Parts: sequence; C-alpha cells; structure tokens
Amino acid sequence: MVHIIGHRGGRNLWPENSLSGFRNLAQMPVDGVEFDIHLTRSGEMLVIHDPTLERTTDARGPVADLGAGKHREVNLKDSDGEAIPTLEEVLAVFKNTPLELHIELKTHADGTPYGGLAAKAFAAVERLGLTERSILTSFHSEVLADIRKAAPGIRTLSSFDAKSAESLGLASGLSLMKQCSDIIAVEKSLLQAQWEEITRLVPLDRLGAWVPNETSDLEYWLAKPIRQITTDRPDLALQARR
Repeated sequence: MVHIIGHRGGRNLWPENSLSGFRNLAQMPVDGVEFDIHLTRSGEMLVIHDPTLERTTDARGPVADLGAGKHREVNLKDSDGEAIPTLEEVLAVFKNTPLELHIELKTHADGTPYGGLAAKAFAAVERLGLTERSILTSFHSEVLADIRKAAPGIRTLSSFDAKSAESLGLASGLSLMKQCSDIIAVEKSLLQAQWEEITRLVPLDRLGAWVPNETSDLEYWLAKPIRQITTDRPDLALQARR
C-alpha cells in the first residue's frame, strides 16, 4: 500500500505548518506528516517553510533573525491568530499517533545550511522517543551528509526535482542522493517524464512522488508501486486510496 504523507500538514486544507492543521491531520488515517524547520540565531527550531516571514505570516524579515520567543508575536496568515509553532510543539501533537514524521531541514535563503540543526533536530525527536518514526529530509546532499554524521541510525529522505536534475544531472544526482538517503522523493512531473530512468536507478520501495493534489493525479500515483506520495490534499488521497 502506498503511504500517504500530509505535506506541510495538509496545506490546501488548513494554514500550512500550523498547529491546528497538524492536529486535524493527526485525526486522519494517513501514514505520515511532512513539515519544515528553520533555526533561529537564538537556537529555536521553528516550523515554517520559507526562510523569510512574508508569504505565510503577518511579519517580515528572515526567520533566523527572530529573537527568543518572538515567534509568539507572529501570526500565521489565514489562521485564527496562530503563532509559528516550534518543533517541540509539533512533535507533541504526533507523539501518541502512529504517523511517520518527515522533518525537512531547511537552509538560509542563500542555500547555506544551518550549523548544528541536524544534531538539534535529532536530539528533539530522540528526547520524545520518536527516532524510529522520524525521517529527516533535505534537498541538499551536504545537509543529508550532516544528518548521517549527527544522527546515525535515523532514516533520511532526499527531495529531488527538475532543478536538482539540472544542477547535478539526473543519473549522477540520484546516485549521489542514494548514498545519503533511505528514500528519494521526486517531484511528480519529473518522475512521470523520466519514469524508466529513475526507476532503473532507485528501487521502488525507496521512491516517492510529490506533490499530487487532484483526484486523477492521486489515483495515478497511488496505483504505482512506489513507497509514498506527499500531498497537500490528504482527504482526497484517502478517498482515492479507498
């Protein structure tokens, strides 16, 4: 059975990376949740996708520049006054569920990795006894290599898209990612266009597709012999799978 992973907590249903969205997703019979973390200069791990605040909040500027506790003063757009959650708050939502936790380690806006983020994220999931259910993910091979060093034994996932293929080469890029990843999640358009080549290089039980959201698209990918899909519409994915 293809696993269904709620992308950013199901961002087409609720404010992305919000505690309300995560709580709603935790009540659904999905297989996992995906969310993103940034590291502030004060050492807080905040669950937000972009390196800057403008798109998803009522504030401006780099996430990394938020002072200790200042995320509490930032409201998520389209929410009922919700603040940016911390990693610890999100982990607490899923602690007593069976869901896989796909935690993407983001970078600064220029692509520079956050120093020490892999070790801090690993420490947080280990502290709550969630290591076996957690998968640390990234687009960047250097971040994945850092995870291997800082968190030996935890599973890793690399995200791969057309930009990755252009900069690294399709075959060489996938080969590189296979060395530092247990799972490779490929953007759906690239995966469909290069299905034969990608499945020749990546075992099907280590392969995922993102982000199908329409019913026909979800049915297409759920019928493929892959490990997982990551979707903004977990409700439609569950209907399609049933």
